[in-house]
Amino acid sequence: MSSQRTPRPTLTLVYDGECPLCRQFVRLQRLRRDVGDLALIDARQESDARRELSEQGIDLDEGVALRIGEHWVHGSEALHRLALMSTGSGLFNRLMARLFASPERTARLYPWLRRGRALLLRLLGRESINNLRRR
Repeated sequence: MSSQRTPRPTLTLVYDGECPLCRQFVRLQRLRRDVGDLALIDARQESDARRELSEQGIDLDEGVALRIGEHWVHGSEALHRLALMSTGSGLFNRLMARLFASPERTARLYPWLRRGRALLLRLLGRESINNLRRR
C-alpha cells in the first residue's frame, strides 16, 4: 500500500480570526473563487502553518502571512500580493486592488492598518496572537 500525501494548497492565508476587520476582509475579498486553491487559516488556532511561521520568527501580531507555493510573505507584502491576485469583481475588490496595487503605497498604509487592528482588539478585550511567545 503506497502512502499518498494530500498535496497542500498552492496558497495559504494565515489571518487573525478574532479580528472583525480581518474576517470581513477575507470574506469580502472572495479569495477562494478568485485564486482557486486557497487555504484560510485562523492564526489563533494551532496549525502546521502557524508552527512553520513561528519557527521562521514571523510575528502574526504584526500582520497576515501568505504562502505562495513554498515561500511565505508577511504584512504589507502579503496584502500587496493579495491585491494583485484579486479579479477586481465587486466594489470592495476593485477598491482593494487599486489601493494596494503599489507595494510602496501598501508599505506606507500597512502600519496604520496594523495600529487600527491593535486598537480594535484592545477595545474588544481580545488578547494578542502571541505566536512567538513573547512575554
